[in-house]
Amino acid sequence: MCAVRESRRKNRSTVARGSTRPTSRDVAHAAGVSQAAVSLVLGEKWRGRVSEATADRVRQAAQELGYRPNLAARNLRLGRTRTVLLVVPALTTEFFAGVYTGAARVAAEHDFGVVLYPSPQGIGPARDPFGSAPAALDGVIASSMAADALTAIHGDQLPLVMLDSDPDGSLGAATVNLDIRDGMRQVAEHLLGLGHRRFLHLAADIASWTFDIRADELATRVSKTPGAQVRTIAAPITIEGALTAAETALAAPGPRPTALVCDDDKLAVGAYKAARRLGLRIPDDLSITGVDDLAIATAIDPELTTVRLDAELFGERGMKALLTVLDGRTPADGDIPVELVVRGSTAPPHLP
Repeated sequence: MCAVRESRRKNRSTVARGSTRPTSRDVAHAAGVSQAAVSLVLGEKWRGRVSEATADRVRQAAQELGYRPNLAARNLRLGRTRTVLLVVPALTTEFFAGVYTGAARVAAEHDFGVVLYPSPQGIGPARDPFGSAPAALDGVIASSMAADALTAIHGDQLPLVMLDSDPDGSLGAATVNLDIRDGMRQVAEHLLGLGHRRFLHLAADIASWTFDIRADELATRVSKTPGAQVRTIAAPITIEGALTAAETALAAPGPRPTALVCDDDKLAVGAYKAARRLGLRIPDDLSITGVDDLAIATAIDPELTTVRLDAELFGERGMKALLTVLDGRTPADGDIPVELVVRGSTAPPHLP
């Protein structure tokens, strides 16, 4: 070990005096290993080939020498671009910005770059931003809400990880999901526990697995409570669209719902406006819930009860899953937990 330390000291001195940057050969000499071992360790291919102690020694030597691999040469040799495409709906909320932040953070730790590609229409087909996506990219991470864009960019011909997608029918080699079913369960049990029995579900008008799950779980939970019922209406995920749909539904003849469950926080904001146009007080006359826990959830009054989704962790898990697929391994299973954050927009129903 003393000999290795002395070798590192001499290498640092040699590099400091010279004008050239340290090479893998310098790292190998400092760590007392072969250049092949250095390539395995710094290329993250060492497991099962060299010991963990050797890998630690190589990494420490590289750090002390200030060694940086020649990525261009390595990528050419491996046939990789070290670039990943993240396909999401149009960036109309900060949720998918958080997904990108998490994915990019993990990618940077592995010398990968992430190109963010929001589908121009939010959902549906999109033009191919590359002359040849398979030649320009190593893999794709895609939200199921923008799945149709994959056909146009030939993303389904690349290693693919799907976000918020049916694991039994996913296009991808792996699927990463938030536990949105449990989130809607928490919403339903919270409102039922407060005494609500007449529900209105303001659903996103997007054909997507994640929204189907929300509708199914809410209907299932409500149906298990005697005397409880739920009516579902669809609206675009815009404040104006939600306002129009909610106002029409709340003004319809018959007993008015006492709880309005929204698929998204933006839908909930539209529902707030609809309730106030009709002279309804929140939460005295109408309890309202959302999903996402966006910044707007605490900007409205009363603050919104909503399901908190960890967007950055979602992006991190998606990127880790893709890196695992690229390495020829199987990503770990398990949905990402979600949490109901109870605020001032829900209360027991006000009965006449």
